[in-house]
Amino acid sequence: MRPEAIEAMLPFLADRFANPSGAHKKARDARRAIDEARDELAELLGALPGDLIYTSGGTEADNLAVFGASRAAAREPGRAQPGIVVCSAFEHHAVLDPVEHLGGRVVGVDRSGQVDLDRLADLLGSEAERAAGGEGPGVRLVTVMAVNNEIGTIQPLDRVAKLVRRHAPDALLHTDAVQAFCWTDIAQFTRNADLLSVSGHKFGGPKGIGALVARPTATIHPVQIGGSQERGRRSGTQNVAGIVAMTVAARHAARERDAEISRIGALRDRLLDGLLASVPDIIETASVETDGDVDRSHRVAGIAHVCIAGVESEALLFLLEREGVFASAASSCSSGAMEPSHVLAAIGLESTMAKGSLRLSLGWSTTEAEIDHALAVIPGAVAQLRRFSI
Repeated sequence: MRPEAIEAMLPFLADRFANPSGAHKKARDARRAIDEARDELAELLGALPGDLIYTSGGTEADNLAVFGASRAAAREPGRAQPGIVVCSAFEHHAVLDPVEHLGGRVVGVDRSGQVDLDRLADLLGSEAERAAGGEGPGVRLVTVMAVNNEIGTIQPLDRVAKLVRRHAPDALLHTDAVQAFCWTDIAQFTRNADLLSVSGHKFGGPKGIGALVARPTATIHPVQIGGSQERGRRSGTQNVAGIVAMTVAARHAARERDAEISRIGALRDRLLDGLLASVPDIIETASVETDGDVDRSHRVAGIAHVCIAGVESEALLFLLEREGVFASAASSCSSGAMEPSHVLAAIGLESTMAKGSLRLSLGWSTTEAEIDHALAVIPGAVAQLRRFSI
């Protein structure tokens, strides 16, 4: 967490601790703090205050978008079926699993890690033709993440939006923007999407707090019921301390965004270039070459992802941890299980290389010394594992 976010959070865990749904003075103070935070975060996201629905994090925001839009469609007058939901093949499981649960469609991605727009256009067009012929319900929701959480590719959401408006004008567009806040003009994603998910801990706020932007174009049915909070769209006592701290973190992240993209981008490049030069049989995941040089402009500065032949991620991560380098193999949410990455499979990476995947995350607190340390430790750990595998 950013120190400013911690400082902002502490009073609401002590003397300003109150239920914002109450009627007494301290409750009104807590509610006022939420209202002020809502105004500021909405502006930073390029949304209106009434568009924000606070959640427990990115997973709940994604689930609310997918299930909420589907359930709202099922309740529309004259609809016999709720409509089809569509997502890309390398979405976070918080999106992919709900889409598959609803029997939705999954669109492939290319080797550079971007959604295949031709396949998306074909799918939307074919479903539109089926719906026009009375053979299908049509597409209700399309969800494509703003930035992939494992390999860091930025998606062309403006082009996705144009395809959705052209082929499925009644459909909503959702984007999981959890990885996007620090590294992109997130308001641009908000302008193109009807629904957008964020999570506080990705930009220096606390874990366990996030939000779903539901613009006036999007009607969603609540998934969590039992109260009237968030205009009846998400019941439950609001996490006042988390909401305030997330907003303070967002303020600082937005203020420093341009400078940090430049600084962290340079550190990321030095880290990747150093690994490529010092570790044999290593590839930079989803790399693109332009005029013989590696082009990283399609990926955010905060994620460095490589795959290393002849090692297994679990063993590598163990050695790195012993030397004070804390990394992951895939999504941070699933890396403990060491399951094969569906993201790497989606971009067509061979399984032998995918077994040696290494994801290194950089952020506002990353220093030059940490990059030096990683570059000193990783090549030796790889060499050690390869000696044992011979």
